Amino acid sequence: MHRVSAASSALHQLREALRSGLVTPRAAVEQALSRANSNAGHNVYLALDAERALRDADQLPQRFPDTAKPPLYGLPVSLKDCFDFAGFITTAGSRFYAQRNAAAVEDSAVAARLRSQGAIIVGKTHMHPLAYGITGENPDYGDCTQPCNPALLTAGSSSGAAASVQEGSAVAAIGTDTGGSIRVPAAICGLAGYRASIELATPSGEPATYSVGAGLAPSGVNLWRGAVHLAPSFDTLGWLFRDLRDAALLGAALFELDVPATAETNVRIGVVAREFLHDCDPQVFNGFMQWQERLSELGATIVPIESSYWEGALEIYAPIQASEAAAIHKPATSGDFSHFEPTIAERLTRGASLTTAEVQQFRQRHAAFREQTDALLRDHDFLILPCAPIAQLAAGADHSNTRKAILRYTTPFSLAGVPVVTAPAQGGAGVQLAAARGADARLLSYATHLGAKT
Repeated sequence: MHRVSAASSALHQLREALRSGLVTPRAAVEQALSRANSNAGHNVYLALDAERALRDADQLPQRFPDTAKPPLYGLPVSLKDCFDFAGFITTAGSRFYAQRNAAAVEDSAVAARLRSQGAIIVGKTHMHPLAYGITGENPDYGDCTQPCNPALLTAGSSSGAAASVQEGSAVAAIGTDTGGSIRVPAAICGLAGYRASIELATPSGEPATYSVGAGLAPSGVNLWRGAVHLAPSFDTLGWLFRDLRDAALLGAALFELDVPATAETNVRIGVVAREFLHDCDPQVFNGFMQWQERLSELGATIVPIESSYWEGALEIYAPIQASEAAAIHKPATSGDFSHFEPTIAERLTRGASLTTAEVQQFRQRHAAFREQTDALLRDHDFLILPCAPIAQLAAGADHSNTRKAILRYTTPFSLAGVPVVTAPAQGGAGVQLAAARGADARLLSYATHLGAKT
């Protein structure tokens, strides 16, 4: 497990320098821009307007003239290209949409929230097409490789988000997570991550709709306004960042969470049985065990859980995801999805072929799965699980079986709709730390505590 010094994080140091005036917003953005698109494909960003970013930085002191600055004042951040940003076309990682969509006339709710908190949006980042993949491969815009190692993919679908933080063009990045699209890139790239709770938003007996967790949307704002969904039953959003010590600040700034400054330490953490980990790379398994040891040292009680039902998670998740994605991306003028790359077109075609009765059966199984996981989290403060069975994704390799292997580790928490923090470990062996739905503030407080102690 990677150990860091007890000093404040790089993000915190920059934040304090900006708030005190030792560093100007323009200087911070110039530094960020000098690092942008440094990976082999020069495709960390699908849209970047340096003059726009610098202009926004220059206007920041006039927008916030008071001594008390908003939490993200002057910090350069990146935005995944499934959220509208006024003046830019939202592509969702697909040339099909790049050629058909007009430039956004207003900011998405997320972009507006970031700007209201003083952040400077550097640009819109690379993503797996439609956010429908976990590797970061993209036939339209090129595969996203890690800035620190061109032989490795970033993972996805928040591929450019991870790359932007790794290269230092953003101190934090907005990503989305349906089946692991924040958690896996964070782990593979040696970063931290946070995906928010997702809550059922309609009463029992009515058609199911889901939203970012209750109490998370600032002042009741719909944070999916101006965003492209993949599968609303599972879609949520959050951050990729470098240091767990910044978890509380970032979560509070995006969601108006009241994160306790002092974390609980005498917590009970449920750990998956070793049988579940049979396909883990040794590096992943060792990183997982190291995190358990460290958590125990910090006062946690680690207890095994009954998680055999998790083996059915992907079987429930995949058809619901495919059905919802097909409905969203159904072509207006043709009956097929051949304008998307073949693997995604095949998934969408399968989703479109499912009957209402078939989908309903999977939704019933989904509800039962959530109930079982809710029960686990009534008995445990947190659950811990590796983010993926592998620590690296080789660029140019055959990853046709990679998605299934990874989703086995991520979809249990996607079905449960729980908040998850990715705790980084050396070489891409990150772990997922999950809390009960709606316990985001508690989770972020604990994660920040872990960052200060590890």
